[in-house]
Amino acid sequence: MKKLLTIIAFLGVMTFSSTQAFSQDSEPAATEESASFHQLIKDKFIEGDPTFMWPILICLILGLAVSIERVITLNMATTDTKKLLAKIEDALAKGGIEAAKDVTKNTRGPVASIFTQGLMRSSEGIEMVEKSIVSYGGVEMGKLERGLIWISLFISLGPMLGFFGTVIGMIFAFDAIQAAGDISPNVVAGGMKVALITTVAGLIVGMILQIFYN
Repeated sequence: MKKLLTIIAFLGVMTFSSTQAFSQDSEPAATEESASFHQLIKDKFIEGDPTFMWPILICLILGLAVSIERVITLNMATTDTKKLLAKIEDALAKGGIEAAKDVTKNTRGPVASIFTQGLMRSSEGIEMVEKSIVSYGGVEMGKLERGLIWISLFISLGPMLGFFGTVIGMIFAFDAIQAAGDISPNVVAGGMKVALITTVAGLIVGMILQIFYN
């Protein structure tokens, strides 16, 4: 949780810093274009009704935070398997099991940890070594997949919140029609706008997080 909060804070600082640097270094025309784009996003956020848009935005922020944390963790867990195997074979040839254990214990990553468990059971026979590797492999796989369930949740929740806003927007539109006794475009425009904007926002969140999940 501390790591996740740190990443969220880091994202906020980087976003603020990059925006500030961009505004200082860009030409006036580019600055106006950026300002108009940000204003457009802000306007659409308000038009979509913050009551529905904020939960969707929170899903995006939390989903991105978990995704970045997973990317960093998985990159740190990456091991050059061929190089590690060569080191283990060399250690076994020169110093036996204990030397090979030292190599795996001093190597970062789940592959090295699985090798360590297998080497620790080497005196109990090949069958026990295989069981140990399979069992500990499942443990390490669980560690690597930790957090993915949250990304999956936000992928589903974002569009669902968007569709929820769509339904509420349609209800508002029909209420406006009933109150006015007329089906003019001006009467239904407000509710329809909420319905469409929240749907688009939810789908965008789902697509962005799906890319990270895959």
